[in-house]
Amino acid sequence: MSIRFGTDGWRAVIAETFTFANLRLVAQAVADYVNDDLATDTAPEVVVGFDTRFLSDRFAIETARVLAANGIITWLSRTDCPTPAISHNILHKNAAAGIVITASHNPPRYNGFKLKAAYGGSASPQQCSRVEEYLEAQEREARGPNLMDYERALDKELIRRFNPTNAYYEHLESLVDIDKISGGEMRIVADPMFGSGRTAIRAILSRTRCSVTEIRGEMNPGFGGIHPEPIRKYLDTMAATIQNIHADVGIATDGDADRIGAMDGQGNFVDPHTIMALALRYLAEKRGMTGQVIKTLSTTMMLNRIAADHNLAVHETPVGFNYIADYMLKGDVLIGGEESGGISIKGHIPEGDGILMGLLLLEIMADAGVPLVDIVADLQAKYGPTCYKRTDFHLKAPVAKNEMVERLRAAAPDKMAGETVREVHTFDGIKFVLADDSWLLIRPSGTEPVLRVYSEASDEATVDALLAEGRTLTGVDAS
Repeated sequence: MSIRFGTDGWRAVIAETFTFANLRLVAQAVADYVNDDLATDTAPEVVVGFDTRFLSDRFAIETARVLAANGIITWLSRTDCPTPAISHNILHKNAAAGIVITASHNPPRYNGFKLKAAYGGSASPQQCSRVEEYLEAQEREARGPNLMDYERALDKELIRRFNPTNAYYEHLESLVDIDKISGGEMRIVADPMFGSGRTAIRAILSRTRCSVTEIRGEMNPGFGGIHPEPIRKYLDTMAATIQNIHADVGIATDGDADRIGAMDGQGNFVDPHTIMALALRYLAEKRGMTGQVIKTLSTTMMLNRIAADHNLAVHETPVGFNYIADYMLKGDVLIGGEESGGISIKGHIPEGDGILMGLLLLEIMADAGVPLVDIVADLQAKYGPTCYKRTDFHLKAPVAKNEMVERLRAAAPDKMAGETVREVHTFDGIKFVLADDSWLLIRPSGTEPVLRVYSEASDEATVDALLAEGRTLTGVDAS
C-alpha cells in the first residue's frame, strides 16, 4: 500500500498518488474506523472541509459521498475555509471526527487529507495507525469503497452543507478583545496567500474602526507560483502593500490558515518566535493568565525567560504540533507553539491557528498604542537580544537519523562558538544548549535526504558560527 499517514494525515502529489481512486480508499478506511472503533447508539457525524487547491472541493465531495454511503452524517463546508474552522466545528457539533482536504503550506502540486479527532486537533498516531490498518484490510480483502450518489445523499440528509465560519468567528471573538482592536484604529494588510484564510480577518473586523486591505485573496489554486507559507521570502507583495498604503501591520496565513507570519509598519518580518513571545508576555502581564508554556525544541528561549519571570512551567517537545496538543488535552496550558507558526492559546482547540494569533497580535498592538516595531524592540531589550536562523542541507544520500544522533552525542564537544555546552538533548535530533542560552539543533529528516540545522544566539555572527560548527560536526556530504 503506497498510502501512508504522517503526523497530520496523508499528503501526496495530485494525479500521481493523490487521485480520486486513492482518496476513496482513504475515506472508506476512515468510515470503517468511525463505524467500528467509534461506534455509538446514534448515527456518527463527521465534519469535512477543504482549501483552495486544485480539485479540493471535488475531493471533499467525493469524501462525503463515501462517508454517506457508510451511514455517516457528513457536515460538508459550502466553500473553502480555514482548517481551524473545521476543527472548531468538530467540537461545536459534537462530531466523531473531521477531515480537511488540504496540503497546508506545501507547494501547489500537492494535496492532502488531514484527519482530525473528536477533540478538534490532529488525530493521534494511534488513530492514524488504525486507519492504515483498515486501508490494508481493504487491499487484503480486495474490496472497494462504498459510494453514494451526491444528490441522493443530500436528499437523505446524510450530506449536509453548512457554513463553518459562523460558529468559528463567534468563538474567536470570545478569545480576543475586538473592541480593543477597534479602538486601535489600525491600517491592516491581510495576506491569506491565496489560501483558505481569505476574507477571515476582513470579515471579523468588518464592524470595527480598523481598515483592512486584503491582498492575494482571490481563488488561485496555483498560489501565484509560490509556496503558501508565511515566511519572509514569500511576502514581498505584503511588504510592498504595507509601504504603499502606509499600513501599521501585515498579517499572513498559510494555505489552510493554521500558521502565521507578520510584518511591522516598516516592512520588517515578525517571525513566529517573536509572535509567540509577544503573546505569552501579553497574556501573562496584561490579562493575568496562568498555565504551562509548551514549545517545540526549535523555538526561542525567550519563552523560557518570560515564563520564568511569571513562574510558569515550560515543557519542550519534539517538532510537531501533535506533541503540543497532547499537553493541551491533558493539562492547564496557557500557550503552545512551534517555530513554523502553529500557535494556540488557552480556551482554544489543540491546534495551531494563524487567524486567532493574527487577531491577538492586533490586540497586543492596540493595547500598547505604539508601533509594532517598538513593541518588538521592547521585547528584545528585556528578553533578548535574540537572532535565529535555520538552514536545510540537501544530502547526496539519506542518513540514518538515530545513528547520526548517537554519533553526535558520543562526540559532543565541551564548547561551541567559544561558549560552554550546558545541556545535550536527543529526543528529536540532537540539541546543544550553551551556557548563555544559545543553542544549536541538528535534525536529520526521517523521510527524505535533508538535514535541518537550527540555531539561536544573541547575535548573527554567533548564529552563523554555530551553524557552521553544526555542519562540520555532522560530516555529511551536503549541497
